[in-house]
Amino acid sequence: MLQAKFSVEEMQAEFLSEFKTYGFKDRSAMVRMAITLFKKKMELESLKKSADLYSEIYSLNDDLKELTETAVTGWPE
Repeated sequence: MLQAKFSVEEMQAEFLSEFKTYGFKDRSAMVRMAITLFKKKMELESLKKSADLYSEIYSLNDDLKELTETAVTGWPE
């Protein structure tokens, strides 16, 4: 496992010192989990932005709507 040195604010350090309260074996495990959760959140936000963009493009493009309708014709409901 790689090591990294970083600084935190006093309030954050106090929170990290309570790692056992939250079920972590040490502060590093708590930080790793926080990074993982933040990464997943950022990826989800990016995916939502992408979906919104595709939705906007679709709503403004009549040719694309027609193509989609043609493609789904005959598919079960």
